[in-house]
Amino acid sequence: MVETPCVKVCRMLEGGSLCRGCGRTLDEIARWTSMSSEERRAVMAGLAERLRQADIQDNASRSEA
Repeated sequence: MVETPCVKVCRMLEGGSLCRGCGRTLDEIARWTSMSSEERRAVMAGLAERLRQADIQDNASRSEA
């Protein structure tokens, strides 16, 4: 079984940069099953920070509106 960060909340952030549920890019999602375990682990290591940064940007965008 392939390890995955998917949480079944498949919705891209505005601009299509990251999945709101898992934090992966569309390219990473598409290539996930063909990535090596090392590649998947490297991506997974940065997902929490990606989502944290996306939340900061999203909150900043809303407060400017």
